[in-house]
Amino acid sequence: MNFRLIASDPQSTARAGMLITDHGEIETPVFMPVGTAGAVKALHIRELREDVKAQIVLGNTYHLYLRPGTDTIEKAGGLHKFNGWSKPILTDSGGYQI
Repeated sequence: MNFRLIASDPQSTARAGMLITDHGEIETPVFMPVGTAGAVKALHIRELREDVKAQIVLGNTYHLYLRPGTDTIEKAGGLHKFNGWSKPILTDSGGYQI
């Protein structure tokens, strides 16, 4: 993973950049939909890609651990194959819920 600075504001600490991952590039700052249990509720993957133009989704590790569970995700071939999202996924630790 790499980060490339594209622009910065000399009057503040604001900046824009590009986060480069194995699953794609993410322009920052970015809107990141949250997927609980591996899916963004009420939106189809197509809508996330084409209508929302999401570059990345966030998954809650604790929720994924509870349901569907690590065995199910592993058997599916990983989270990307489990939920059908080919672009980047950021997962948090889930530590707050624990």
